[in-house]
Amino acid sequence: MSEPSFPPRTATVERTTAETEVAIDLTLDGDGTYDVDTGVGFFDHMLNLFAKHGSLDLTVQCDGDLEVDDHHTIEDVAIGLGQAVRQALGDKAHIARYGHAYVPMDDALARAVIDLSGRSYCHLDASFERGHVGNFSTEMVEHVWRSVANHARCTLHLTVLHGHNAHHKIEALFKAAARALRAAVRRHPDHAEVASTKGTLS
Repeated sequence: MSEPSFPPRTATVERTTAETEVAIDLTLDGDGTYDVDTGVGFFDHMLNLFAKHGSLDLTVQCDGDLEVDDHHTIEDVAIGLGQAVRQALGDKAHIARYGHAYVPMDDALARAVIDLSGRSYCHLDASFERGHVGNFSTEMVEHVWRSVANHARCTLHLTVLHGHNAHHKIEALFKAAARALRAAVRRHPDHAEVASTKGTLS
């Protein structure tokens, strides 16, 4: 929960291409409410729990070319989500900057480490024994987080430490990323105005 003296951090992103129409509203200092409809059921579930565990208020609407496949829809929503995080962070004043989390999901254990550095990098160490969970392609997991990291301009390391069930492993990753982000965006008056000797996190 942010300090009362800090204003809320919000963002609205609209992205329209020949393949998708995406609209995202994000509040970083929320209470975990969500309204998500991408047309990809498992992806909706992941975004819902990302909002819940990240204490984000998140609305996502996407009209995509799902008659082709899920790629464009998932990619463009992930791009928009990264852009929304970056927009909402603004000048990043008084944020913790770093966050990490471990999250178990039955047989699976995932770790997420994030630095809101202004530098885009994503490393994902995970494998999935099946190609789809519902109508979500498991190969898109890496694409989601690379897109988010690139457009939020953050450094993100994600690891599935062990597990067998693809659903559980992906869910643990999304929850861990949410909780790591929640820690990194937390503001406190005692935090340095900008957590960098360079004087900027842009």
